[in-house]
Amino acid sequence: MSIFPYIYYMIQSFNIASDDKQIAIYAGMVTSAFAFAEFSTGVIWGKASDMVGRKPILLVGLAGTGISMLVFGFATNLFTALVARALGGLLNGNIGVIQTTVAEVVKSKRHQPRAYSILPFIWCLGSIIGAGLGGCLADPVKNYPSIFRPGSIWEKFPYLLPNVVCTFIVFFGLLIGILFLEETHDQKKQRKDPGIEAGRWIVGKVRAWVDVRKAEFEYSKVAEGSADLDDECAAFMHEDLLAPGLYSADAPPRLTGTPSYGAGTPEPHSHLMDEMSSEKPSGSTVKAFNAQVLLSIAAYGILAFHTIAFEQLMPVLLSMDASEDPVELPFKFTGGYGLPSSTIGFILSCQGIYQMAAQLLLFPYVVGKLGNLWTFRLTALSYPLLYFTVPYLALLPHTVRMPALALVLVWKVTFQALAYPANQLFLTNAVPSTMVLGAVNGVAASAASLARAFGPTLSGYIESVGLDMGYMGLPWWMGAAVAMLGGVECLFMRERRLAVEVSLPRSSTDTNASDTTLVDEQFQQQTVLPKSS
Repeated sequence: MSIFPYIYYMIQSFNIASDDKQIAIYAGMVTSAFAFAEFSTGVIWGKASDMVGRKPILLVGLAGTGISMLVFGFATNLFTALVARALGGLLNGNIGVIQTTVAEVVKSKRHQPRAYSILPFIWCLGSIIGAGLGGCLADPVKNYPSIFRPGSIWEKFPYLLPNVVCTFIVFFGLLIGILFLEETHDQKKQRKDPGIEAGRWIVGKVRAWVDVRKAEFEYSKVAEGSADLDDECAAFMHEDLLAPGLYSADAPPRLTGTPSYGAGTPEPHSHLMDEMSSEKPSGSTVKAFNAQVLLSIAAYGILAFHTIAFEQLMPVLLSMDASEDPVELPFKFTGGYGLPSSTIGFILSCQGIYQMAAQLLLFPYVVGKLGNLWTFRLTALSYPLLYFTVPYLALLPHTVRMPALALVLVWKVTFQALAYPANQLFLTNAVPSTMVLGAVNGVAASAASLARAFGPTLSGYIESVGLDMGYMGLPWWMGAAVAMLGGVECLFMRERRLAVEVSLPRSSTDTNASDTTLVDEQFQQQTVLPKSS
């Protein structure tokens, strides 16, 4: 997200495009390079996480992202920018692996909507920070001449600063992952994890230091009131400062065989998920790809295609100058908002803030009322109207342009906050065994990556053709057609219904009998009550 506010101006600085139409094409290529590379390795990373565990793959992905961002900041031509983005995609298989990790941590369907809203929430938080950093820190010599002097490295590489800052953030996350991220793979989480043990040792030393400071503060308060309590306070300071179960502050980390998942007891979860988790993959993982799994993956890919096209087209629309060409309604017109990169970054940050709120508050409520499938269907069927409307914003009077833009972004963000986690919940519950969940999520991530690769490239090319012809809305209407295809496709999706045994007493004297209940994906139970004797 950090590159979107300035990608238009970065391509412009390469001096390879003669007009806005070519800039749109090259911007789409840069945006797509990451996704194309991610598509080529998504399944590989997913299967690798099934073999070696989730944590190593997530850490490799973070490291690859940091390195690629640093290279991208030093790019002074299109080739280097494309290589940097492709490198990040090749080394990053985190999307599918993170989704698998969440599914393994939260097995209770009662908690799934809340849990699956957290991941997009964090994505939104990163989007806010990334868009803000990209918009504010790009070309610092021009924007902050009193701090960044001409002739410095920041003038030679005007888009290095936001990437350096983002790289530091990524490597901080990598360090946190090494020390505190626990393995979730059922067959891998029992193994020894030096990173987790080192993290516990660090936490022990920090807590011990805090307790000593707290004890000294309490002792000083007592000493001021009475000098007769010296012996008692001294004993208080030096005895039992560490909380039970923590390592000594002076002891080195002990690399024992303690499981990396910590000492907490597993969260109780439903019998349905116990049954699902205990299933063994029969034969090849190909059997995991049933009809509903394939439909969910296809829906995910279509959703990714038109939403990433929106993300790429909107900054270009906001950056383009207003057109002086005559308008021939209903379809023939050109022009944009003509906003600077800092304003675009601010707008993207604002939409991220709203999406965070919608993710945490709106999604669990809507899913609780409508269920996963109908939530996804309603959003998928509403996208076409949104995309058809967007290009006409540039034709509105200046007094209502910004309010109309805000309305459209709220519309788009609300749909996105509902559609992605609803689809992921549907996919997770459609997989017949969690033992192949990594491979399935890897395929889903690859499908989404392929869609995200073609989305910006194809929409950028269509935008260039449309501008040549005088039809600026052409790529938006193409997105509406793709979204309509996704809306029709989701009508064939069906939620899996499983029969499970629920113990119910038949009478006061017979408490061992049970009846079969049918439990759907929203945990709506239809219990067959016993006949009265």
